[in-house]
Amino acid sequence: MDVEGRGTLNIEQGQEKGTQNNDSGLATAHTIDSDSWKQVGLMLVTTFNCGWILSFSNLIMWPLGWTWGIICLLLVGLYTAYANWLLAAFHFVDNRRFIRYRDLMGYVYGKGMYHITWVFQFLTLLLGNMGFILLGGKALKEINSEFSDSPLRLQYYIVITGAAYFLYSFSIPTMSAMKNWLGVSAGLTFTYIVFLLFVLEKDGKSNSNRDFDISGSQVSKVFNSFGAISAIVVANTSGLLPEIQSTLRKPAVKNMRKALYLQYTVGVVFYYGVLVMGYWAYGSAVSAYLPENLSGPKWINVLINAIVFLQSIVSQHMFVAPILEALDTKFLEIDMPMHSGENLKRLFLLRAFFFTGNTFVAAAFPFMGDFVNFLGSFSLIPLTFMFPSMLFIKVKGRTASIEKKAWHWFNIVFSFLLTIATTISAVRLIVDNIQKYHFFADA
Repeated sequence: MDVEGRGTLNIEQGQEKGTQNNDSGLATAHTIDSDSWKQVGLMLVTTFNCGWILSFSNLIMWPLGWTWGIICLLLVGLYTAYANWLLAAFHFVDNRRFIRYRDLMGYVYGKGMYHITWVFQFLTLLLGNMGFILLGGKALKEINSEFSDSPLRLQYYIVITGAAYFLYSFSIPTMSAMKNWLGVSAGLTFTYIVFLLFVLEKDGKSNSNRDFDISGSQVSKVFNSFGAISAIVVANTSGLLPEIQSTLRKPAVKNMRKALYLQYTVGVVFYYGVLVMGYWAYGSAVSAYLPENLSGPKWINVLINAIVFLQSIVSQHMFVAPILEALDTKFLEIDMPMHSGENLKRLFLLRAFFFTGNTFVAAAFPFMGDFVNFLGSFSLIPLTFMFPSMLFIKVKGRTASIEKKAWHWFNIVFSFLLTIATTISAVRLIVDNIQKYHFFADA
């Protein structure tokens, strides 16, 4: 089996749609083996162009500046694309299909790695969902700020956002069920990015006093740079590729790679374009939430924030679906239709419990940049870079060339060191913010 080539695909022919195979981790309450690569590719493009890109000018370009910012965007983006391309091949190992990352790592490396992967994934997805709730709340507050000099506290809008996410998640319970909403999401995405780029160009041309200097001590510059690298990772990957791939029709490996090509070509042009334009327009004064810098007119500011809120309702669902799948598979009657009476009651309670908890934590710790940096460092870097190379070493190590083995060992060691450095940077930022803010701060 050639994990980096075509040979992996031939084992897919024996997999039938809907097969329940507990040894391969295919018992699930959610839909698998049903979606086209175009649907998944569109989901990736729209989801990674969510409102989070409005924080990346500050989180990425401001700490790195023009030269290192562009270099890191290109290098980390390419490295991330390669890592996901590699991981897609391990959807099938030893004639088994793995629809969950934790099952794959557990099968190859044992129960300990199963639990480590579970913690890393769910920590990433939980923090990511809290970040989305903060994002939606921030967008609603910005709309209120356009009409009032004393807008309501951020926490009110966080609660509204959590309720909206809950309703969507209850109505559209699985990742595949997002199909009919992806066109709407794509339209909203294109609209808000076009208007945003229009205002950024106008503000950039009128702002002749832009300052691109990187402020702070040498130590803080180093730590902030590692935080920026974490944010670039967040901008490009999710840590749940096997879960996304599970929804694809055969050949799942080939189709997943087609979807990734769409994300890393069409998709990356938009979110990289916005973060570069944001930094060009405002320099080192760029805000952690880009609409706070916009000069108007008022209706454009309101429209952008409204679309960001609406689009985030769809986008956040991809990141939270693997957690909901785990809950649904454990607590729903998977032999009964998901919309049967008993399952609907359980579905409602599971979603209500999950989003109530996440909304409360997001309201208590409203530090958006911290969520981005921390999930990109401690958990997402190993999931993206380290674990795929570990899989290669274990599955193909005996037959691979020395050059390939050396390359993957380099990936493992490098990503381990990068995880340590970026996590220290993220914790340092969190400590600084804890000193500045209090619980339920109106950030």
